[in-house]
Amino acid sequence: MKNKKFRIEKDSMGSVKVPIDALYGSQTQRALENFPISSTPFIIEFINAIVIIKRSAAITNHRLGLLDLNIKNAIIKACDKILKGSFRDHFPVDVFQTGSGTSTNMNVNEVISCLSSNIIGDKNKIHPNDHVNMGQSSNDTIPTAINISVSLMINNNLLPNLNQLIKSLHNKEKQFYNILKLGRTHLQDATPITLSQEFSGYRELMIKSRDRLINTHNNLKRLAQGGTAVGTGINTHRKFGSMIALEISKYTKIKFIESPNHFEAQSAQDCSIEVAGVLKGLAISLSKIANDVRWLASGPRSGLGELNIPAVQPGSSIMPGKVNPVICESVLQVSAQVIANDLAVTLGGLGSILELNLMLPLIAHNLLYSISILANSIKVFEEKLIKGIGANKSR
Repeated sequence: MKNKKFRIEKDSMGSVKVPIDALYGSQTQRALENFPISSTPFIIEFINAIVIIKRSAAITNHRLGLLDLNIKNAIIKACDKILKGSFRDHFPVDVFQTGSGTSTNMNVNEVISCLSSNIIGDKNKIHPNDHVNMGQSSNDTIPTAINISVSLMINNNLLPNLNQLIKSLHNKEKQFYNILKLGRTHLQDATPITLSQEFSGYRELMIKSRDRLINTHNNLKRLAQGGTAVGTGINTHRKFGSMIALEISKYTKIKFIESPNHFEAQSAQDCSIEVAGVLKGLAISLSKIANDVRWLASGPRSGLGELNIPAVQPGSSIMPGKVNPVICESVLQVSAQVIANDLAVTLGGLGSILELNLMLPLIAHNLLYSISILANSIKVFEEKLIKGIGANKSR
């Protein structure tokens, strides 16, 4: 900071120094100074969801006759630049900030304002509040961004990887069709079972988890946008909520609707708690499969040794030739983290007080973190272990 050049930005609280090359303004800078907590900003998927809201709001406000055509077009161009992956370094606000997420909402408003003003050629032409944030409040924007980003990440990342895992498990089910083995209960020998039947149980676990994830969209599709500060819709057009939901649906290709009750949508986060619980269930099911594979591949000479797992890296720094179930262990750690994140989201739900939940950043961060690591872990589990797993028929 000592070597940086600064410009002076002014707001209702006075003047503040902002790095001269930063696209954000005074409110973002104040947040950076107020919340040097974790050095963890929101993942870009959450920022993108807010940008989608701003883009859709500009189109909606123009259709309602409230926003000039040139300003609308400039905001859209600025949003499209951000959504293509540019300017990520200009969204640095810490996750642990104001409970409504106002700092991040204003961070996005300020960056879009700067970029769109530059497009028009007048650095003060497009205002972060009056134009970019028109008809919105942090109190309805951040809950809406949670629903949009969670829906997009489930649809685009988690479900495709889960479907591929289900397919690979089904392939193993067919491959292991005639292989007879002992079933085990209480870790003791029980009656016979085929290896195919064992894997059919794993596949069904994943199918049920997938179906639960799909069903969460019934609640995720209800958007808080249009309620503004406390759910009454003050300072926005009465048709704004329904129209922006249609515009967001058009852009994301996922069906969203205006919440039938804005007071519920902004004062509580029961939908996020539901999603976190479904993610926890998926994590526990994945943990069961990974743990079973570890047991069945144990040894291989002095353990059960029924499965041969792919050797993806040396298992020991001191024992040559040792192969460890490292992919399983990674999955187990991810599962533990997702379970912990579920608790964080649950506690975040306790922040629902009167007309607003005051732990929205905590909820958003943990939900999206869980989806991200689950999607990545499932992909690795399928590609580096399940696809290459084999039966040790002699055992």
